[in-house]
Amino acid sequence: MYAYNDRSPVPELSRRRRMLVLAICCMSLLIVSLDNTILNVALPTLQHDFRSSLSGLQWTIDAYLIVLASLLILSGSTADRIGRRRVFQTGLVLFVAGSVLCSLAPSLGWLVGARVVQAVGGSMLTPVAMSIITNVFTEPRERARAIGVWGAVVGLSMAMGPLVGGLLVDSVGWRSIFWLNVPIGLAALALTALFVPESRAARPRRPDPLGQGFMIVLLGTLTYAIIEAPGRGPGDPAVYGAALLAAASLAGFVRHALRTPEPLVDLRFFRSVPFSGATLIAVASFAALGGFLFVTTLYLQNIRGLSALHAGLYLLPMAAMTAVTSPLSGRLVGGRGPRLPLQISGATMLASGLLLAGFDAETRNATLFASYMLFGIGFGMVNSPITNTAVSGMPRAQAGVAAAIASTSRQIGQALGVAVIGAVLAAGTSGAPGADAFVAAARPAYWILTGCAAAVLVLGTVTTGRRAARTTARVSGLFDAGEPAPDHRAPDHRAPDRPVKGASPR
Repeated sequence: MYAYNDRSPVPELSRRRRMLVLAICCMSLLIVSLDNTILNVALPTLQHDFRSSLSGLQWTIDAYLIVLASLLILSGSTADRIGRRRVFQTGLVLFVAGSVLCSLAPSLGWLVGARVVQAVGGSMLTPVAMSIITNVFTEPRERARAIGVWGAVVGLSMAMGPLVGGLLVDSVGWRSIFWLNVPIGLAALALTALFVPESRAARPRRPDPLGQGFMIVLLGTLTYAIIEAPGRGPGDPAVYGAALLAAASLAGFVRHALRTPEPLVDLRFFRSVPFSGATLIAVASFAALGGFLFVTTLYLQNIRGLSALHAGLYLLPMAAMTAVTSPLSGRLVGGRGPRLPLQISGATMLASGLLLAGFDAETRNATLFASYMLFGIGFGMVNSPITNTAVSGMPRAQAGVAAAIASTSRQIGQALGVAVIGAVLAAGTSGAPGADAFVAAARPAYWILTGCAAAVLVLGTVTTGRRAARTTARVSGLFDAGEPAPDHRAPDHRAPDRPVKGASPR
């Protein structure tokens, strides 16, 4: 087995071996991304079984997303220090264990806690797998295609979540949606031990516990304030206290990042207009996805009276369009750059939102399915250009951390989408529960989704031109000039990998 550190030339793996490593990494991404959305169709069942409030349902989703977003960068830097394959395997073990705990949950509190265990494991999979891919695929064009496959798996797995979840909930029960992770996770664990090379960074970034603490407090308190405000009231001491703590944490995070030589998030990345655009697009598009799935699954089951399976089938047009357009997006990015797929994404999601918000698309099946298809096209188009735009033009040594920030932005966006849309629904239905109240409360929720789509369209247009690309070149020059900001995701571009002495090739 090859084991690598980042100090001398990397032995070239065969194409077949590289493809196998990509497949293993995509297996881990499949279960992490699937669990972002698969629970949505089970929400009405959980609400009934555990007699949960709407805010309780939000926490089953957002507890996973917040922890995942908070720990992605820390997990990646830890992998660089002690070994990427080792951390990847640890993540698989924790994710499988968390899935088993979720399936055994006797209460909603237990389920939320088990989702946290899942998320800790998931945080060790996504960024580390991307780092493994960037090390194995060293040729730029081949690496771009591998990233395209990666983006397609993200889109497809998240869009297929409601359909797969609906099938399992109706046929076996909601607990079975977590059993699905066990065989996939164990297979990935065994294959990783056999075929994935070990690697470490030549200059791993030092830990930044203060920055990490600020990020955890910021995301947790902000989400708490948004979710709990409708039930407790914005004047509740816990709510406005959480909001004030979130604001203080944000200020502390920025101040700390500007002062420390190796912060958790290097703010110089945001001097690149394309990188900043990709980050904001990730937040906006995944906020739209999180909010869309949350309101849609509740509407289809609680208002239309559909079963979980039928609700998943209603979302099949969205999943099908995502499956078709995700690989197409990767090819468009490779051939024409990220602007066109981002424009298509923003325009089609905008059309979907307008149908729902302005034309009551949900009242007729034809317009309902049209809006779902348009949303699926838009979401399928957005993932590959987000990752490509985030890493494009960056030195190889910084590509991994750039991709990790983009991944973190996805999770933050989805968590905020669920929190905000759930809060809007809770506020609209608190005084007058029932179908009419839900439909009325869903209208402003759909307008929020429309605004997110408009942001994707505008940002995708203005942050991907030649003038914007020149800012990326200047940021790349800062890192090449040797300013403090060593990579914590990919090997140093001036110090490639080599086999560790004594390791034997498989």
